[in-house]
Amino acid sequence: MGVRRAAKGIGDFLMESVGEAVAEVILGLLACALLFCLGLIAYLSWSFSPRLTVAGAGALSLFLAYGAWGAFREPSKGRRRRGVAAVATGGFTLAAATAVFLLFYASDCNCL
Repeated sequence: MGVRRAAKGIGDFLMESVGEAVAEVILGLLACALLFCLGLIAYLSWSFSPRLTVAGAGALSLFLAYGAWGAFREPSKGRRRRGVAAVATGGFTLAAATAVFLLFYASDCNCL
């Protein structure tokens, strides 16, 4: 009885270890692909129009700053975020989550 339980425990441990290694590789590849796509978008937009790229980056920065302000301030009693404030807060949250993802997984990427 003890040998079977030990063999099952070792098999479960090996499957979990292999699964974690595969997940780590997949997340690393996803981070490198995302970083490559962001760089490609920046390059193509700059080659199309540098002025429009700077203006778009400024507008995106203002939008994300408004979203951060909406995310970290206390909402009024009985009022919820609506319209642009909700979209800006969601955009900021998505950008922050993407930045944290890239910070953890793209730092191992040898594509930099």
